[in-house]
Amino acid sequence: MIKKYTPNEKEKYMCEKHKTYFKKRLLDWRNEIIELNSKGLYSNNVDHEISSPDVVDQAASQTEKSVELRTLNRQMKLLSKIDKAIKKIKDNTYGYCEETGEPIGLKRLIARPIATLSIEAQEKHEKNEKIFAD
Repeated sequence: MIKKYTPNEKEKYMCEKHKTYFKKRLLDWRNEIIELNSKGLYSNNVDHEISSPDVVDQAASQTEKSVELRTLNRQMKLLSKIDKAIKKIKDNTYGYCEETGEPIGLKRLIARPIATLSIEAQEKHEKNEKIFAD
């Protein structure tokens, strides 16, 4: 039985084992999204092409299509972030905060492999967004 590897703090931060682990997670996640999208697009196009004379049915169908498009748009943005993370692994900048250059941390990356900011920088960023939103 093969023990599943999880990066730990005892190892050198962003050593080859860490990079391999995160690259595999990102590629698996990316492939899963693509697979779900292709299945969803095929099955949804088949049964939603019928135009109904009922206004309520048409409205429901339009709302459903709108939700599908928003979901697809979010997933496309997510794929872009995954691709950027994979590129960062290749150029050895993965795992480091884009604002401070400090390590993001293994726990945060395991929870959110596309994280680009440390927790401190993310909190500061969110606090600034809230100030400007108010």
